Amino acid sequence: MRALAGYTHKVGTRKCATARVFLKEGSGSVLINDQTPLKYFGSESVVHHALYPLILLQLQSHVDVKITASGGGKVGQAGAVRLALARAIAEWKPDTKKTLRNAGLLTRDPRMVERKKPGLHKARKATQYSKR
Repeated sequence: MRALAGYTHKVGTRKCATARVFLKEGSGSVLINDQTPLKYFGSESVVHHALYPLILLQLQSHVDVKITASGGGKVGQAGAVRLALARAIAEWKPDTKKTLRNAGLLTRDPRMVERKKPGLHKARKATQYSKR
């Protein structure tokens, strides 16, 4: 997707999910894949997690945000949105970078799903040991 004119553009990832955030000063509209956040994620807690950088800095009514999220599940996408949003805000308003860093919002979460090993049911789950 081409960067929109006048917007600050950043990308965030979490697990297999990717989010692109386009941020500019405005009236407070937030669209995720052309839907409202609550309609897209379906849960208030997931929306709060995704938009936490805006809530922390009290910018909900001061910026327009357009987000495209893809890959993974809804919670992974929410984590990707959170990282991309924090990065975009840090670039847009450099004085907020320290606050975002102290809240842990500029660090990518490196945890990934552990691979399945041969002979096991899942990554670590094995059959029950039988002595006889």
